[in-house]
Amino acid sequence: MEKQKKHTLAKGLAIGVGIAAVAAATAGTYFLYGSKNAVKNRKLVKGWMLKAKGEVLEKLEGLSEVSEQVYHKIVREVADKYQAAKNIDKKDIEEFVKELKSHWKSIAKEITAFHKKNPKK
Repeated sequence: MEKQKKHTLAKGLAIGVGIAAVAAATAGTYFLYGSKNAVKNRKLVKGWMLKAKGEVLEKLEGLSEVSEQVYHKIVREVADKYQAAKNIDKKDIEEFVKELKSHWKSIAKEITAFHKKNPKK
């Protein structure tokens, strides 16, 4: 029975992380194609931003629970890494952080919806 609970939790976590990834991808797509500044936004996106977003997602995958505070901390840690490691304009870093943090509400909605459909036993 304990093994089955762990398996169910792991499966639920994997699905939850997948949902978070879909939410982040959706937000990114909107940023690049759906917003009123889409053309400008596409010009602003740089390769390091894509790598940094991937790193944020990787860090989220390793967590069993995600809160707004934890999410914001991960975003900041990744941004700080890029600020220190690369010659990136501080304005670009802050725009990246602002954009990712702005997606928390949509990510939280996805996580809440998942937990409603898959309650813990």
